[in-house]
Amino acid sequence: MKKLIVVFLFFFTFISSNANEEYNHLDQLFIDLKTNNSTLTPDIEQKIWKIWSTHPTNQKLTILLGDGSKLVRDRQLSRAVEIFTEVISIDPLWAEAWNKRATVLYMLKDYTASQSDIEQVLKLEERHFGALAGQGLVNIKLENYEKAIESYKKAKEIYPNMKSPDIMIKQIKELIKQQLI
Repeated sequence: MKKLIVVFLFFFTFISSNANEEYNHLDQLFIDLKTNNSTLTPDIEQKIWKIWSTHPTNQKLTILLGDGSKLVRDRQLSRAVEIFTEVISIDPLWAEAWNKRATVLYMLKDYTASQSDIEQVLKLEERHFGALAGQGLVNIKLENYEKAIESYKKAKEIYPNMKSPDIMIKQIKELIKQQLI
């Protein structure tokens, strides 16, 4: 019995230290993302997405998230929402599960629910530039243009070489100008 407890404690410590290592690596990636080297930032971005999309302790959840993403690609959006909701119910602290569901809810034109999920993502991972860009899109649909601009500016602070914030801010400002005419 003592041996089993020791093995369990070792395993738990190993898992926790790996999750912490990954998190520390994520911190460094965000520092690296702020470099002005546009040839390096796409690789850094991909590494961040890989960490976000990999559950730190539960490979089954990583697989479920991948299954949900495949359903999105296959345009089976209602089923994808079910899968992402299942993942969230198992681990409500995994930001990427909320982000995936927010994306699908946006695609289903449920902008209020999408916004709610994005808020949860940002509570869990305030540096989530993808969620901030998604929040910009949701706010455009909800005609909250100033909030959309704020979201894109925050994304740009986190990821200076991200292209969509500049494009979207320019389009939003043009939209505001047209509505004033």
